[in-house]
Amino acid sequence: MADIFHEVDEEVRRERLQKLWDRYSIYFIALAVLIVAGVGGWRGYQWWLDKQAAAAGAKFEAAMALSQQGKPAEAEQAFAKIAAEAPAGYAMLARFRGAAELAKAKPDEAVKAYDKLAADTSLDQTLRDLANLRAAMLVVDKAPFADIKKRLDPLAEPGRTFRASARELLALSAWHHNDAKEAKHYLDMLETDLGTPPGTRARAQVLSALIAAGGKS
Repeated sequence: MADIFHEVDEEVRRERLQKLWDRYSIYFIALAVLIVAGVGGWRGYQWWLDKQAAAAGAKFEAAMALSQQGKPAEAEQAFAKIAAEAPAGYAMLARFRGAAELAKAKPDEAVKAYDKLAADTSLDQTLRDLANLRAAMLVVDKAPFADIKKRLDPLAEPGRTFRASARELLALSAWHHNDAKEAKHYLDMLETDLGTPPGTRARAQVLSALIAAGGKS
């Protein structure tokens, strides 16, 4: 008797499952198709990204070769093209390299290129600081100390990645403009910061000795 009831229950379950399948099978099939299509589309997109990155990498290496061959104008044009067309990572590298190529013959244009990078809020703050530092290096010998101070003071704050280089340039600019007090201020920052690199510390000590001896720039 129990077997009969068991068989009836099984039959009822089968009928219910069949009804559910008849009613919702189209949705299950559509979902399966979407999953397969989604996986295929994602893999296709990844393949396309890899292809784009490989192409950009090859173009970047070619532009670097032009730079190493002493062809800054051609290299700058190649980097500009990469910056305009390549994926974000290579585009950013190309913008920095393009500015570096400009610095070889057109320092004023290079400063403008670095300033655009420094003002680009889509970039990480460290990269923006690097651009500001590179620009300052190009003008430190001729720009007023106030301009260098405005550009580099934020970079000289504790915890900033390029604080040692920024402080060194600030001290150098102040010394060039015969402002021993300001120069000593940044030299003291270098001296007391345990994170100051040995080479920078050594140059700071030389400049401190020159200031102490009354040396002029």
